[in-house]
Amino acid sequence: MPAYSDVEVGTQIPAQQFTVQRHNLVMYCGASGDFNVIHWNERIATAVGLPNVIAHGMFTMAEAGRVVTDWVGDPGAVLSYGVRFSKPVPVPDDDQGTVLTVSGVVEDKLDGNRVRIGLTATIGEDTKVLMAARAVVRLP
Repeated sequence: MPAYSDVEVGTQIPAQQFTVQRHNLVMYCGASGDFNVIHWNERIATAVGLPNVIAHGMFTMAEAGRVVTDWVGDPGAVLSYGVRFSKPVPVPDDDQGTVLTVSGVVEDKLDGNRVRIGLTATIGEDTKVLMAARAVVRLP
């Protein structure tokens, strides 16, 4: 876990890549209870105007949150976390899936050993799938 004294505004949080495959979405359906067919049936997803099967928004949010918890080393250090969904994460085939890239930066140092982290989550070259993604964590 990084120490508050070692972190400055602009400190980069190591980027991570997550391969999202359809089997991940099916497992998430079972874990979350969200069995909406747009998350596992390509025919239905495209019939309602989606580019393909899409990942659950909360699945995407959880993967982005992993970047924060991996960096701080303690999920209990996360005091708040929120995002706005800006684009869906299509998962076009069963084998390759989609690569979700998440990076972060310390945006502000707050009182009480807290820092605010801004996250960027993209698919492809530069398609941002989350907006206003921020977490506040307490550091030692």
